[in-house]
Amino acid sequence: MLKYTIKRLLQSFITVLIVVTIVFLLLRMLPTDYYFTEEQLMKLTREQLDDQLRAAGLLDPPLVQLGRYYRQLARLDLGTSRRIQNSVPVTQVIGSKIYISMRLGWISLAIAVVAGVAYGVVQAMNKGGFWDHVGTAYTVFVRAVPALVSYSLILILGSRMLNLPSMYSTRDVVRSSILPVVCLSLSSVAGYMVWTRRYMVDELNKDYIRLAKLKGMSTRSVLYKHVLKNAFVPLAQYLPQSVLLVTGGSLLVERFFSVPGLGSLLTDSILRYDLNLVQALVMMYTAMGVVGLFLGDVLMVALDPRILLTEKEGTR
Repeated sequence: MLKYTIKRLLQSFITVLIVVTIVFLLLRMLPTDYYFTEEQLMKLTREQLDDQLRAAGLLDPPLVQLGRYYRQLARLDLGTSRRIQNSVPVTQVIGSKIYISMRLGWISLAIAVVAGVAYGVVQAMNKGGFWDHVGTAYTVFVRAVPALVSYSLILILGSRMLNLPSMYSTRDVVRSSILPVVCLSLSSVAGYMVWTRRYMVDELNKDYIRLAKLKGMSTRSVLYKHVLKNAFVPLAQYLPQSVLLVTGGSLLVERFFSVPGLGSLLTDSILRYDLNLVQALVMMYTAMGVVGLFLGDVLMVALDPRILLTEKEGTR
């Protein structure tokens, strides 16, 4: 386990470094005029613009800039924002946004796990029945209808029938968070329903379940002591990654409901060419993804010690 952990941590570090390096170099290939606002381009001369670029180090060769960026990362210095919040440290800008995305994301994920797994169990226990068809219809609807269409339907129904705020507001956080949370939960609920049903049906058809029933165990006892536990193990692999990724917010939902979270911050920083902020956000999202996968493997082993993450010596 220790050998596997060290290996995965090293792989994760290299993956994050490669992604950050590629993004860094791609950003340096963009025209330098994006570094300035339209007002600056109109007022400043070419010499003045070049002086600012030179002071920022953007006229140095890309590899020189990359080496300087690596040294900053080694000092845990992510730089400062220039366009979103001028001269404010990137960590401070992200910190002011992450709480909003984290709150919405974690609530929606909790709803998705509880509702999706519970209804997936109902579908598996009533395979081919009415409630199974209802769940299948919901899954097909969520996956077939474009997200913007389903979000618009929720927005219209929620604002007109329930009188809920159509836009996020810091003055009414609870009520204005309801519609974004519902939209964030839609596809996740369907995903957990599908996978829970699939694994439950597979487990229910195995020999040890039939044997347990022949020994006189009740359906409820078989369900909770054996089937649900074994079916949840594959789902648990993706749970840590989901927790970390929803912390980063949803670009589409946050834009749709004007939520001032990390999802909208990423698009704003790209559109406004805030280099340090883009690089920090990309690194954060990449790290969340690779660390989430690693934690998922560890959680699977914790739930089922029979799972081996590395091959035993002598096995082929």
